[in-house]
Amino acid sequence: MNETITATGLPPAFPDHTQLPDEDGTFVKNFQEHPQSIILTDSIGPVVELLHPDGQYAIGQDCGIYWRETDPPERGAEAPDWFYVPNVPATLDGFRRSYVLWREHMAPFIALEFASGNGEEERDRTPLTVAPDGTTTKPGKFWVYERIIRIPYYGIYEMRTGNLEVYHLIDFVYRRMEPNERGHYPIPVLDVELGLWQGSYQNQELLWLRWWDSQGNLLLTGSEQVEIERARTEQERERAEQERERAEQERERAEQAERKAAQLADRLRAMGIDPDAED
Repeated sequence: MNETITATGLPPAFPDHTQLPDEDGTFVKNFQEHPQSIILTDSIGPVVELLHPDGQYAIGQDCGIYWRETDPPERGAEAPDWFYVPNVPATLDGFRRSYVLWREHMAPFIALEFASGNGEEERDRTPLTVAPDGTTTKPGKFWVYERIIRIPYYGIYEMRTGNLEVYHLIDFVYRRMEPNERGHYPIPVLDVELGLWQGSYQNQELLWLRWWDSQGNLLLTGSEQVEIERARTEQERERAEQERERAEQERERAEQAERKAAQLADRLRAMGIDPDAED
């Protein structure tokens, strides 16, 4: 018996990163955001490269995470100032426009927000609601990270006040972490700590959000490592120069002692005394 199968119409596939907007038309809120992202990415590079020798990780800086299909599309995205996603390719076909959760299914492990204001937007717990007419209320960023994307670690840094809050997802709820004795927030899986560092970076003297290792050693950027190596090389050069000068001084003292001994021997011989004679 032959059976005729009629094709069933399928809904269109969910869009990928090439089909979604990569910006929402807003300005970066201050000149510190990009350097702050760079200092975090640059210094943690060796850590994540050690964790992912296959290169399967992605770091986003002010890039969209699409978690819900909406119209317009950007209403279904959040853009953390900095986030790290393990076990995904760094690029897709050579580049990334955004991170699309329904395509890759791997939540970021940590997301950081650099608040220009008082952090009200970053702490917004407004849930997603749907009215009878089908209109929705845009949910708050905190609610999306906690309840939908479920990012294990979420940090809010108020850049103007220097206040830092770090949350850990425990039993599906964000619990605010307490800093350790160094004032840092441990991230055990990465074997690092997150904290604040006062210093100059890219010609800006500020309180920067930075990484330390689990022993409390600051993770350095590439330029800092170069500067330290340059200082170490200069220190070694100065030490070698000091050793050379010390050796030269010792040689001159030895030569001077030999000259004095020879002069004394000459005076003794002039007096009829043989300085080489045995007693």
